[in-house]
Amino acid sequence: EFTDYRKTSVTAGKNIVSAVTVVEVPPITVAAVRLYDEDETGLFVVYENWAENLDKELYYRITTPKEKSNKPVPDNYCDVRVTVHTNPDKVTGVPSKIPDLFEVRVGGGTLDSRLKYAMGKLGKQITFDDFSKSGNFVDVIGVTKGKGFTGHVKRFGVKLLPRKNRKHRRMIGTLGPWHPDWVRFTVPQAGQMGSHQRTVPNIRVIKYGKVGESDDINIKGGFVGYGQVRSDYILLHGSIPGASKRLIKLRDPSRQKSQNVDKINITYISKESKQGD
Repeated sequence: EFTDYRKTSVTAGKNIVSAVTVVEVPPITVAAVRLYDEDETGLFVVYENWAENLDKELYYRITTPKEKSNKPVPDNYCDVRVTVHTNPDKVTGVPSKIPDLFEVRVGGGTLDSRLKYAMGKLGKQITFDDFSKSGNFVDVIGVTKGKGFTGHVKRFGVKLLPRKNRKHRRMIGTLGPWHPDWVRFTVPQAGQMGSHQRTVPNIRVIKYGKVGESDDINIKGGFVGYGQVRSDYILLHGSIPGASKRLIKLRDPSRQKSQNVDKINITYISKESKQGD
């Protein structure tokens, strides 16, 4: 329960109840800095610098250079990216102990300033408050729950054919016209449903809490299928794609429509058990 911060809402200034999603956001570690250049075939790596004293668990994920390269920074490059990895030992709800590794582009400012910022973060950790804060919007990128191979009706919600239809009811009535003489991609058909990467735009961060503040949101008996929250966490307004324990990525919104707010007044957080009576 929180005070409605939306000025144009019919409940503006009143206390409203809304569902939220609890997401653990432990710090990520910058393992390497990469510079890219571009030609007619696309981007290619021109410089790579790995941090010292890497996490030993990282060697299960990738073969890192055994000797540190002293190659100088090139004069010509077009993009600056950092290779970061997660710290699963800080998240007790996730059974995997091998970090996830991925690249993040460094944007804003000139190329020199972006390179200087990336080098300053090499081997260090980046927390959520380095990226955003409560009251801001984020885009959530995740992989949806897999449903396997499903039929026409479940996958696209098409109407069932009449009861007296020949052979089948849970299918479409036609694959399309005579011409064009191929089946177009817009025709609903059976196939894979779920396990797709999806981006949900403009999700508001209701609250950001650090280590030691998790008692404010941990429910009785722990979250179903997950457990207790013991590291940094955020409350996101509404739902996000994917199953629990699955990695998600957050980014600045690409099409933000509403303004950020400085503070959201939370009056009540339900901590009742979600495991029934």
